Amino acid sequence: MGTITSSQNDKTVLTSKQTAMLRANTRFTEQQIKDWHAGFLRDCPDGKLSKDRFMSVYEQFYPGGKAKEFCKYAFATFDRDNNGTIDFIEFMLAIALTQTGDLEQRLTLAFDMYDINGSGSIDKSEMTRVISAMYDLVGETERKGERDPKHRASEIIKQFDVTGNKKLTKEEFIAGCKNDPVIRRLLIPNA
Repeated sequence: MGTITSSQNDKTVLTSKQTAMLRANTRFTEQQIKDWHAGFLRDCPDGKLSKDRFMSVYEQFYPGGKAKEFCKYAFATFDRDNNGTIDFIEFMLAIALTQTGDLEQRLTLAFDMYDINGSGSIDKSEMTRVISAMYDLVGETERKGERDPKHRASEIIKQFDVTGNKKLTKEEFIAGCKNDPVIRRLLIPNA
């Protein structure tokens, strides 16, 4: 009974099997994957992206905002194996979804991020927390009246909730976002 000590456990090695899997699940070429891997290792020599490093990268993209809360939700979504770090495979799948995924895939990813407790639905509290985090991220300070996160969350749920249970299923969320470009831009800015 031997132990696995090969490249399977070494997060700095990109195997041909992993490259093939990424090619099959993303629109990236083999060379693009290798280039991304080299860049990932420059920034994360141990092959693991920590939550703190993830946050510092996000802060560079949003210098006027506060990335902490949004990053907490995004990081948890991308850390598929829940080990507290994002490895290269998780990173590439997240990049592929956010940059090149079709609208349905991107809306599914957004739903997964907003479903903070993993219940399979988004309630007003979860929606409010994510809207507040998005406001923090972009430096939005006007949060009164219709811009109040609680008000926005209530309105979105009221508009999309076809079952009347005051929660959004993944199907309700995706259908609602597809049918309302204004709310889609609010909840999924790059979709």
